[in-house]
Amino acid sequence: MSHTTTRQTRSGAVRRPGDLAFSGASVGSALLILLILAGVAVFLTTEALPVFGADPESITEGEGFFAYVWPLVAGTVIASVIAMIVATPIAVGIALFISHYARGRVGGVIGFIIDLLAAVPSVVFGMWGWQVFAPKLVPFYAWLEENLGFIPFFADGSATGRTLLTASLVLAVMILPIITSVSREVFLQTPKLHEEAALALGATKWEMIRTAVLPFGAPGVIGGTMLGLGRALGETMAVAIILSPGPFSWNVIGSGNKTIPSEIALNFPEAAGLRLSELIAIGLVLFVLTLAVNLFARWIVDRRSEFSGAN
Repeated sequence: MSHTTTRQTRSGAVRRPGDLAFSGASVGSALLILLILAGVAVFLTTEALPVFGADPESITEGEGFFAYVWPLVAGTVIASVIAMIVATPIAVGIALFISHYARGRVGGVIGFIIDLLAAVPSVVFGMWGWQVFAPKLVPFYAWLEENLGFIPFFADGSATGRTLLTASLVLAVMILPIITSVSREVFLQTPKLHEEAALALGATKWEMIRTAVLPFGAPGVIGGTMLGLGRALGETMAVAIILSPGPFSWNVIGSGNKTIPSEIALNFPEAAGLRLSELIAIGLVLFVLTLAVNLFARWIVDRRSEFSGAN
């Protein structure tokens, strides 16, 4: 009798108009996102097709599409990876301080300041990086050239500071709030029983964080890092303002180098014909690259999803 009543109650709850409306809206929203994504992919592919069938000499640089796009991909990836390497440990450290070390309102104030960075327009970051940050890095680049010039990355320092490394460091500042916010929220969700159990077994606070908090928060940190990487891969104005465009070079402290977003931003307004298709084609490459990064991040998170507060 009890079983029948429960089944009837559940059946009645499913048939409520509000539940049906919410379920339909959720499914519709998910399908809409997929349709938009498919529409973007179809548009980029259709508009980029003329490039793949064109004479290689008619493509920018005169050596075919691959010769044109790979320096842009390399510059984009190098800048984004450097930004992620610099920003991730700092962001995780800030998140741990806010969630487990800060006392009173100190953590809230620091978290608020970090969150404010996300509200700063990228153009402002670009102007700051060009006018203020880049000149201050020139002596550091000179030191790198003098002491580490035998490494191709530091072979020749720029006299203006408008380099790929400068752009990468500015990108690191821009993605810092994203990684910090996600990591902080994940660390705050760590089950108290896990933390108390570690402390009860004689662990120090850092040992407790290392054995209980970081393993629990690892999927969230990875997710936040990938969100930041996605922002870095697609950043346009800040990089376009800071970089002094030129041929690709592995030297990150020298003038030159370009990224896909900056190449599109600087050339799209005046592009037409095959040149327009070229820019759309490199946009398609960036789209595929970003999608691959997010799928890889999803795979990593899924592999660690078995660890949760319920284990």
